[in-house]
Amino acid sequence: MILSTQQEIPLAEQIQALQSFCIMTQDPATFSAIYDLDAILAKTELSTISVEYLKSQLEVAAIIQERYLAPVPDVAKLLTYSPDSLGYQFAAYLTANNFDPTFYRPREVKDDISYVSLRRSQTHDIHHIVTGFKTDAPGELGLQAFQLAQMKSPIAIAIMTAGIINFLNNTPELAAIMQYIYRGWEMGLNAKPLMAQKWEDNWEKPLTQWRSELGITVFHPN
Repeated sequence: MILSTQQEIPLAEQIQALQSFCIMTQDPATFSAIYDLDAILAKTELSTISVEYLKSQLEVAAIIQERYLAPVPDVAKLLTYSPDSLGYQFAAYLTANNFDPTFYRPREVKDDISYVSLRRSQTHDIHHIVTGFKTDAPGELGLQAFQLAQMKSPIAIAIMTAGIINFLNNTPELAAIMQYIYRGWEMGLNAKPLMAQKWEDNWEKPLTQWRSELGITVFHPN
């Protein structure tokens, strides 16, 4: 597995990337493997292509230049918001699933690539809420397809590929996953860029209004 790079990646890291991907084919939701692979992909031309694509969109370029990052959300406070608000829906989702709002691996923002990586992680569960994709395997891969369409994200490609491999021996599940991937891709192409949004400055805005403004129609499988 030789990665096209902007800089020379040591063979040990290339081997680690392959090992991380193999782990993901057994369980695509293995966070440690995902973040290990993402860190190595950050050194490749693929990540440069992704960030340059994002910066070609004026709204996204502005937030990347600003390096906008939000503080850890106060889940208890958000639960006092109106039930139709994004803030309440996000907090209720975290509480119902016993999720940690800082589940992701912390990392230093050193450049555009590291900023995009951190912001993508910081808003991952918000994207689940806004797109309507659940956190089961089909929903997660649907969201990754959405992010591939919007961000040309290399880690999204890796997660989707690992997920497809994981379910190759389960035809009904694989069929469902491919349906979600197709729909996520289509939604991502048609929606306004999620990376440009300052969700945390507008927790009180109704979720339905967010979706309407962004051009998102939630996928309801047959």
